[in-house]
Order: sequence, then structure tokens, then C-alpha cells
Amino acid sequence: MAKLNISEDWWTAPSEDSEGRTVLVTGRRSLDNVIASGRYIYRIEMTWLYEPDEGGMPNYATSRTMEAVTDAMHEAARRDPVVVNTGIYTGAGERNWVFYAVSLKAFQSFLNTALSDIDEQLPLSFHAEEDPEWEEYREMCQCEIAREE
Repeated sequence: MAKLNISEDWWTAPSEDSEGRTVLVTGRRSLDNVIASGRYIYRIEMTWLYEPDEGGMPNYATSRTMEAVTDAMHEAARRDPVVVNTGIYTGAGERNWVFYAVSLKAFQSFLNTALSDIDEQLPLSFHAEEDPEWEEYREMCQCEIAREE
């Protein structure tokens, strides 16, 4: 089977949570081919709760670690695309990474490999469910601000 081309085109836009607090939404564009493959049917949300600053964002040290985690996961996914990180939500005291995976076991193996070089215990929690229609991704894409041509 040919390797699936997974877009590296991202966007970021401000949004609000249900209490009106600012949340930065970062989403991946152009994943129609990945959705059409029908392989990635499990949505996994990985959450990191943090002590927010007055604007709801993480402090500098926490944000640096979060970026190291993100970079490690993206690099691992480039090597073995069993998961696709489709969105990242940051604000109101939490960061959520959203992934679609070919299986829950593949995600677990991917995560263990991706984060093996992170030297600290991370306060992560997980939620997984089947989402073969990519409903969460489609909803997130509505947050994107149209580009001016």
C-alpha cells in the first residue's frame, strides 16, 4: 500500500469555551484524503490540565514542555503514521491534543515511543471513542478564519 500523504498545513484562530474564556485552536488543513482512506476511525483526546495565568494560558516553562511533547509526537507520526494529530486546543487551564488513529493499541504504542525521551512525568489524561465520520474534526474546522487571497 502506498504511503498516505498527510498535510503539514496548519492554522490557528482564537475561540471561546462555554464560559467565554479564550481558547486558541490550532487545526490541520487538507485531510480529505486521510478521511477518505477510512483507516483512522478512532478519535483520541489527550488532555493536560495546568495552572493558568490571568489570560488562561500556561506559563512559559509549561508551554515549552507542551511544545516539546507536540514536536516529539509530530516527529513520531511522520516516521510511523498510525495516528494523525488533527487539532490542538490551548486555554482556560488545559491543552487538548486531538488525534485520529488506526487503532487504540497503535495509539498506545505510538505515544510510548513518541514520549520516550521526555524526562518528566506528564499530567495527561485520555478519552477515546470511535468517530469514523470525523465529526470533531469537521466541527473544529469551522473555527478557521478564512484566508484573504
